[in-house]
Amino acid sequence: MSDQIIAAIQIVSYVVILIIMAVMANTMAMSARERTAEFATLKTLGFGPGFLALLIFGESLLICAVGGGLGMLLTAPAAAGFKQAAGGLFPIFSVSGSTVAMQLACAGSVGFAAAVVPAIRAAQTRIVDGLRAIA
Repeated sequence: MSDQIIAAIQIVSYVVILIIMAVMANTMAMSARERTAEFATLKTLGFGPGFLALLIFGESLLICAVGGGLGMLLTAPAAAGFKQAAGGLFPIFSVSGSTVAMQLACAGSVGFAAAVVPAIRAAQTRIVDGLRAIA
């Protein structure tokens, strides 16, 4: 029976990760769309498309690093609270190093995946189109 509980928790975890990825991608898309004029100005000043893409990737990875770091810090207390709430159902319930490594990998992959499309769009933005958005 405990195998079914673990499988259900894993499925819910994957769904939560996909939802977080969708929210983060939407956040990055809106952020990049709102700064179209700024990207055009940077291109006018001589910054290339690669620099703009790096700016967006950096912002996305920073946001995910902060969120992932908070999640990793709160994992051990949450697990201890769950162990207490479950009583004797799970006598051995601890957070392993591989769990923390998977958290780090998920935060990084969400940050990277969320920045791909906005970075491409910002890199392809023409100066004229971006400056037209100011008016």
